[in-house]
Amino acid sequence: MPFKFLIVPQWQGSSSTRALLLQDGAEAIRRDLPISSTQSVEIPVGAGESLGSGIRRFSAIQAIRDRTAEALGTLDGPVIAIGGDCGIETAPIEHANALSGREMALIWFDAHADLNSPLSSPSGAFHGMALRAIIDGDFGPLGADRPIPAERVILAGTRAFDQPEVEWLEHSGLSRLDVQDFNAESLVAAVRGTGCESVYLHIDLDVIDPAGFASVGFPEPFGLDLSVLLDAIRVLAANFRIAGAGICEFAPSSEENAANDMATILRIIAALSGPA
Repeated sequence: MPFKFLIVPQWQGSSSTRALLLQDGAEAIRRDLPISSTQSVEIPVGAGESLGSGIRRFSAIQAIRDRTAEALGTLDGPVIAIGGDCGIETAPIEHANALSGREMALIWFDAHADLNSPLSSPSGAFHGMALRAIIDGDFGPLGADRPIPAERVILAGTRAFDQPEVEWLEHSGLSRLDVQDFNAESLVAAVRGTGCESVYLHIDLDVIDPAGFASVGFPEPFGLDLSVLLDAIRVLAANFRIAGAGICEFAPSSEENAANDMATILRIIAALSGPA
């Protein structure tokens, strides 16, 4: 079944000085998607308030999550969510998990672990807590109604950790494929190890080495080569059902940069939605 696209240009979850550019990135992607298969979520104009949650701009993020879940309820079949920051992923991943029919694995392609909690986060920015909210049943505000068990989650290409994330990760049960250990075969083996037949792919564009893609808020050196990422996506699609995906953190600094980087993003979308 063809993918539907849901544009969620949320910037409130980001701590980057380029956060507002995430709206421009989402709009640039939207312009290259088929109109008949694409919907957009309206984003509050204001930044929002923390309301004692320990999460910056909590009220806006919560409103966007509710609107995203509502929009997902109107879509048939698998969805590719387009951010915005990584905090948009909670509702799409829950939606895909509920519709998968069987247990679903989650592959978190991201330079950053996003495993902080409201208590451990140095910034209070939700995009650095998104994965923790999805898998930790004790997360609290913005946590998943149906958490994904950590044993079904694979960190891929992650290379930047805060110390509290390292400590939590040691006892979490998550699998890791660091850049030096990463290839399509090792990823397929890791997914098979979960026992799942379907996968959700979260793709923060900063998983790619900055030499190949720099339009992100927090570029990290020594990332995945684009060709390696594309090969992994294609091999996953050939071996498992893609239950959904998210593409996040595109923050182009100019229209020229947006145009130049769109080729990379469209290749990722083609790998996700093309024939296995």
